[in-house]
Amino acid sequence: MGKDTGFMEFTREMPTRRPVSERVNDWFEIYLDFPEEKLRKQGARCMDCGVPFCHTGCPLNNIIPDWNDLVYRGRWREAIRVLHSTNNFPEFTGRICPAPCEAACVLGINAPPVTIKQIEKTIIDYAFGQGWIRPEPPATRTGKRVAVVGSGPAGLAAAQQLARAGHWVTVFEKSDRIGGLLRYGIPNFKMEKHLIDRRIEQMSAEGIEFKPNSHVGQNIPVEDLRKEFDAILLSGGAEHSRDLKVPGRELKGIHFAMEFLPQQNRRVSGEPDDGCAPILAQARRHHRWRRHRSGLPGDHAPAKANFGASIRAAAHAAQGTLAAHAVAALAHATARRGCARRGRHSRVERRHDKIHGRRKRQSEAVARCTRRTAAKVRAGAWY
Repeated sequence: MGKDTGFMEFTREMPTRRPVSERVNDWFEIYLDFPEEKLRKQGARCMDCGVPFCHTGCPLNNIIPDWNDLVYRGRWREAIRVLHSTNNFPEFTGRICPAPCEAACVLGINAPPVTIKQIEKTIIDYAFGQGWIRPEPPATRTGKRVAVVGSGPAGLAAAQQLARAGHWVTVFEKSDRIGGLLRYGIPNFKMEKHLIDRRIEQMSAEGIEFKPNSHVGQNIPVEDLRKEFDAILLSGGAEHSRDLKVPGRELKGIHFAMEFLPQQNRRVSGEPDDGCAPILAQARRHHRWRRHRSGLPGDHAPAKANFGASIRAAAHAAQGTLAAHAVAALAHATARRGCARRGRHSRVERRHDKIHGRRKRQSEAVARCTRRTAAKVRAGAWY
């Protein structure tokens, strides 16, 4: 796939960010458009893998090598057809997906992986720009009615597929606007909300009916849905936050993401607030972490107690193998702080210290601390 020697000729390259002086004045996405010529070079880096693990790394099983090759050859219309064959909304996943496909890329074994996510995003943006993305209503209707509860990515994708199969689909959303966590859980700088509105227009033209402010089980009885529809699809989002019982969790100003993000997204889009107390940074002072005698990390005895409690809490919460990793990471941080207290790990000295022996001794100290902590985890000493 791609160019035979592309992975040896071209290096990984990402789009440029907008200037900071410009970004601080708005909430728009932070990356500039990626030039087509550069993107084709990135597609050329896709190797002819015997087993392309990016297929299984992708939760949608996107046919990644195929559209990488098509982009490299400039066959954009075929690329969007292949991309849409497994993914209803590449403009969403190309922006907010953590890209496990790139982590699974074979090229990433000994070189930077292919820029799969950026290629995916550019394919769909190019297709919309060319006017290729249009409503696709079915030729015939089955007469069946389906209710989709929840308008997040799962609900929207299911609704579109069901409508194109010929069914009459109605999407119920409890919030004021359609989109679920796409609209209220993703900041605008990661994904602007006009992308959702654009898809909603397309899906409405395909015959899908959207009903916001419809909370099934509250103002919409479930019995009514059972009477009116042949099938009901439950596609609600995961809004229940996972609490962490760690020191400091009870302090003021610490909030769950889903307490803050919906408020901020409503504020940015000009929607009415949700009635909860506003979470703002106004009148708050920003402090740098400094060593003092109040028990914060950096002080000797109180810091050891706090870090010991944090390590035990992490081991108890993670359990098993994950506990070893969590404890090892905390032990690594503790060792670094210990070095800092001895004057060996300050930022200035890290920058200017070129004495190899000192760095080697520090690395050995961290490794010893990590090994001892991991051994205690295996022995159950931290539980």
